[in-house]
Amino acid sequence: MRRVVVTGMGIVCPIGVGKRAVLEALKNLEIGVDFITSFDASNLPVRIAAEVKGLNPEEFIDKKLVRRTDRFVHFALIAAKEALEESAIDVAKYSERTAVLIASGMGGFITLDTENNKFLQYGASKVSPFLIPMLLINMASGILSIEYGIKGVNFAPVSACAASGHAIALGAMLIRHGYADVAIVGGSEATIAPLPIAGFASMKALSTRNEDPKKASRPFDVDRDGFVMGEGAGVLVLEAEEVAKQRGAKIIAEVKGFAMNGDAYHMSAPDPNGEGAEKAMRMALEDAGLTPEDIQYVSCHATSTPAGDVVEAKAIERVFGDKVLVNSTKALMGHLLGAAAAAETVAGILQMLNNFVHGMPNLDNKDPEVNVNVVGKQNVECKIENFLKNSFGFGGHNVSLVIGRYKS
Repeated sequence: MRRVVVTGMGIVCPIGVGKRAVLEALKNLEIGVDFITSFDASNLPVRIAAEVKGLNPEEFIDKKLVRRTDRFVHFALIAAKEALEESAIDVAKYSERTAVLIASGMGGFITLDTENNKFLQYGASKVSPFLIPMLLINMASGILSIEYGIKGVNFAPVSACAASGHAIALGAMLIRHGYADVAIVGGSEATIAPLPIAGFASMKALSTRNEDPKKASRPFDVDRDGFVMGEGAGVLVLEAEEVAKQRGAKIIAEVKGFAMNGDAYHMSAPDPNGEGAEKAMRMALEDAGLTPEDIQYVSCHATSTPAGDVVEAKAIERVFGDKVLVNSTKALMGHLLGAAAAAETVAGILQMLNNFVHGMPNLDNKDPEVNVNVVGKQNVECKIENFLKNSFGFGGHNVSLVIGRYKS
């Protein structure tokens, strides 16, 4: 079975555009949550989010394509451009053996919200002819393949907030078993719009710290009150080890193991026993040929919701005890929904390569039900050989990835 390596990464998120900016933000514990600026949120119960600010997509993408695609596609193309440039791969050479799997939880929801408002106000004649292709979740994968002439396996995993975790796992699976030699994988999300905010707020999922946005995202803290909506993208270039070595690529990391399962419990609540999460972590370790002692760090899904954080912590405790460092990157960048797993995997690799685990500035009082070694308010120096990344989604979807340093 072939080994799967990472040769390129790209990221667009609320704490930075590009790996260099994000690494500095992780080191400096910058929080990307603030008051919503992209529209007037004064009539909404939640008026805070983690936006990507100051980004002009036309600096990266042809302006005609920008007009004909949704914001989530812009993010995906920008992150993919950075990842492919770092990998230095000639995708034309591997076109029919390259897979593209760019996930999303909700796709072109900003377009849907905007065009629906035009329809209600002005009628059908004012609806954009690009409405349908702009809102389709698979369009990030489709447009990326068109832009680069990639003709291999091409689709978009959709599993809510586990979606880009599935994209990474499935891309690695395609390479392992010979269906592809290269896989461009990740996720993108752009849902900071009135209707999604209203919907998540209605189900009591979002933090309502409207007067103090920087304090709103607080995974594992006893005073957490919900997640903060974020946006952005993370993309990785995966390759079969022999392909990367043959072309002289610089190998960044290795996808050593993965596992995917389901809770079969509830459409939005986690299984209170965390059995699916625990099983996914154990299976991912087994798939990687590693033991809990081989892992130094767990990058949690922990979104800052009252139930989810505790369930995940208890599952981690049963697998690892209190021997691994634990954090949630959502403390800084908010929750990128379908893009969260990929963006947080990029952040995890950056931490691994730079020998630290970032702190969580809002962890003022750790929940007494959380008995794992959660990193406090400051960064911790740590030599990471392998880390585990968890991602969970509405519908009971669980994904665990094991990422490690590459050793030939």
